[in-house]
Amino acid sequence: MASDAFASRPEHKFSFGLWTVGNPGRDPFGEPVRPRLSPVQLVALLGEVGAWGVNLHDNDLVPIDATAADRDRIVRDFRHACRDHGLAVPMVTTNLFTDPAFKDGAFTANDPAVRALAVQKAMGAMDLGAELGARIFVMWGGREGTETDGCRRPDTAIQRLREAVNYLCEYSLDAGYDYRFALEAKPNEPRSDIYMATTGAYLGFIATLEHPELVGVNPEVAHEHMAGLNMTHAVGQAWEAGKLFHIDLNDQVIGRYDQDFRFGAANPKAAFWLVKFLEEVGYDGPRHFDAHAYRTEGPEGVKDFARGCIRTYLILKDKAARWAADPEIRELVAGFAGSSQPAPPVGRYSPAGASAIKSHRFDRVALGARELFYERLDQLTTEILLGVR
Repeated sequence: MASDAFASRPEHKFSFGLWTVGNPGRDPFGEPVRPRLSPVQLVALLGEVGAWGVNLHDNDLVPIDATAADRDRIVRDFRHACRDHGLAVPMVTTNLFTDPAFKDGAFTANDPAVRALAVQKAMGAMDLGAELGARIFVMWGGREGTETDGCRRPDTAIQRLREAVNYLCEYSLDAGYDYRFALEAKPNEPRSDIYMATTGAYLGFIATLEHPELVGVNPEVAHEHMAGLNMTHAVGQAWEAGKLFHIDLNDQVIGRYDQDFRFGAANPKAAFWLVKFLEEVGYDGPRHFDAHAYRTEGPEGVKDFARGCIRTYLILKDKAARWAADPEIRELVAGFAGSSQPAPPVGRYSPAGASAIKSHRFDRVALGARELFYERLDQLTTEILLGVR
């Protein structure tokens, strides 16, 4: 792999969570099939496959009931392992979905004590991340939802969520942590319905916060595809708003449970458009693979999975460059932007401009008759992806 044209380099900023390569293959219908590796062992594995960074939930690293002495020892050993294997810790998050205390949600739970516990746990995770050098804090509300809407009004849940995010922003500022918060949407699972089901919903929510400048989004391929949505469109909206603070790369068959497949494993064409967009706009944040190896795999298969995520991204990056350089594609794309007939510009509103648009005579028949050749473009794209162009 070291001499491979598609091998990882630090500037690619590829990262994995401890929970991804550390997943033992357990699912609701079966027990673990792989040995559980320690955080130090997982750091070594990621160093071996060429990752740049390692991300974590608080309890991926430090057990929830660890003593202060145990916590300090675990963190010290982890920091040494990251240093030895050249891994950064760009992002941390907190687990507010596994412990039974959060069965009715965390920040949105009906019990005020649960909501306070969730804030306490999040602040502890922020302390841990700051100690490890992280500057991104992802927030996924895995239990922030309902099975029955009789339990609380949705506007009440949003108000509680806003209160918690505002509180944590203030804590970050007070502690001097310089965090950027990235909110992660998901339509359902493990709750029947999760509040803030889409990236667009979170973008609307951010504008209502006390410190919207600190808060962005963390779109995930699988979560958008679960709802049948277009991940590249969600990312494009986030990017245009200046809110793409982090991204989770994996794959998913539309309409299924959260599968967390290897990046590009299910929808390589959709993955291509996403990579093309990220590279064209110059996204320079972490490219985080929030995915799991198949349950059929052992420890070596997990390495194959991790290398596959990296390799697929870099192959698609190369395909995107080929697409942009292809003469026929360039000619087609240039033609799309051209005007088929004279027309007044829209631009910024002015009374004179509005008058010009209102009085202009458009040839609607000619506009409707214009052939766009999108079929040809899509076929050329397919041929590039299939390696025959």
